[in-house]
Amino acid sequence: MIRKTVVAALSAACALSAGSALAAPTEITMWHAMANTLGDWVADVTKQYNESQNECRLVSTYKGSYDQTMTSGIAAHRAGRSPNILQVFEVGTATMMFSKGAVVPVGDLMEKAGYEFHPEEYIPAVLGYYSTPDGRMMSYPFNSSTTVLYLNLTKFKNAGLPTETDKLPRTWKQIEEAARALKKAGEACPMTTSWMGWAQLESFSTWHNVEYATLNNGFGGTAARLKIDSPLHQRHIENLERMAKEGLFVYKGRGNQADATFYSGECAINMGSSGTLANIRRNAKFEYMTMPLPYYDDVADAPLNTAIGGASLWAMAGKPDAQNRCVASFFHFLSDPKIQAENHMRTGYLPVTQKAFEIAKESGYYEKNPGADVAVKQMLKVTEKSRGIRLGYLPNIRTIIDEEFEKIWSGQASAKDAIAAVMRRGNEQLARFERVTR
Repeated sequence: MIRKTVVAALSAACALSAGSALAAPTEITMWHAMANTLGDWVADVTKQYNESQNECRLVSTYKGSYDQTMTSGIAAHRAGRSPNILQVFEVGTATMMFSKGAVVPVGDLMEKAGYEFHPEEYIPAVLGYYSTPDGRMMSYPFNSSTTVLYLNLTKFKNAGLPTETDKLPRTWKQIEEAARALKKAGEACPMTTSWMGWAQLESFSTWHNVEYATLNNGFGGTAARLKIDSPLHQRHIENLERMAKEGLFVYKGRGNQADATFYSGECAINMGSSGTLANIRRNAKFEYMTMPLPYYDDVADAPLNTAIGGASLWAMAGKPDAQNRCVASFFHFLSDPKIQAENHMRTGYLPVTQKAFEIAKESGYYEKNPGADVAVKQMLKVTEKSRGIRLGYLPNIRTIIDEEFEKIWSGQASAKDAIAAVMRRGNEQLARFERVTR
């Protein structure tokens, strides 16, 4: 009788334990910087992953802008309270790579959890940017983007400009001609740009196959210094300065503030992230087209490829094995080419792998959405100079660029003086980064 009671009790305990395990999967957390339309996307991806299996539960939390999310994540790591996954924008890559003991390389994480991971399947610019010199990928590419050109075709028509794809502007000379026609037609904001430092200096450099910084833009080590005082960079910023004085270029603020002025219909031309496409689709009440970033056609080798943007997911160190297995499980879920293609088609971010690109192509997505493949095509050719920009304290340097270049647009400084100030202040940041990582 006693034996039966013990057996019954053990059976009940086992049943309760099994039930508890089913009711309480291992919880992992992800901090991200996706708001509005893209926030909805992250919420849906989180839900999709949680419904795909029973062992893990992902909780994704919006932590503010890219800068705020990265700062919060680093502070939380120092306090021993970091999330399992931290979304970090591409300019924070060098900082994360040199944060000793803060992260677990994605390849190591996947291998330990028993998942196959194939970095070579990623498109060249993505693989090159998030990998160490020996080819080890450090973070998981989640929402990779690049800079593209957006045109309001309705405004082009009203200004008497052609709207056929093969007649749309591709060079900076043609952009200026279009802006001049738009101004003549009464447009108060013919052209603007988002992300001044990224679009007009970083991507501008890789697009023209010239260095933004020494040592192959920082990939060769922390002793890199800025090179944005080259004749080509000077020429470009001086052209923007002149266009601003003529009312052809209108500065609309830092970061992605200019994006809203495009999809609201205020500005006719904008240069910004390919990831803006989701918001344009939701908000624009006009015809539009995505085009490659403009280039100077008298520069040898141009155009080449634009700089990578967006963000990647970093697995934070110091977590239990069970949680790390769930992080690997989530990355494995995201590695499905069908999932990658769905994310690309929904958001405008890159498909990140060649397989995902092929799935999107075979679905007819690019035929139904002309210009949606521009971002991908811009990222297929890579040289040492155009691999990307991977410098320490790059977010600080972008802020310095905004501060000094705003003096150009307000007439307080010349392009030449502003660039000189960026060189001095930016190189001070790089020297400091070299010291702290030595």
